[in-house]
Amino acid sequence: MVFVCYSKCGTCRKAKKWLEENGIPFEERAIKENAPSYDELKEWHEKSSLPLKKFFNTSGTLYKEMKLKDKLPSMSDEEQLRLLASDGMLVKRPVLINGGTVLVGFKEDEWRGALL
Repeated sequence: MVFVCYSKCGTCRKAKKWLEENGIPFEERAIKENAPSYDELKEWHEKSSLPLKKFFNTSGTLYKEMKLKDKLPSMSDEEQLRLLASDGMLVKRPVLINGGTVLVGFKEDEWRGALL
């Protein structure tokens, strides 16, 4: 299980604490230093069954500076994936990958249902 996170993110810290408290082993990966590749993002998107928009960190500074709220609707999935792969800070976090399960963002009930 891989836990992709950003150490300065409060939600990531909360999710990490939850994993540890529940005795769930994971490998931590820093998203800023080791950003997901296009191929990884494509695979995670397919496994998650989530709309691609859910993979964007919509509250992030970069997302707002790039005015992506207005641009994303007219972009293809391919363009969106390439954009996400260009900078890890655009990716919503944390991302938890466990085999065929991909969880984006931390919602305790969702994680509990998928992992416990």
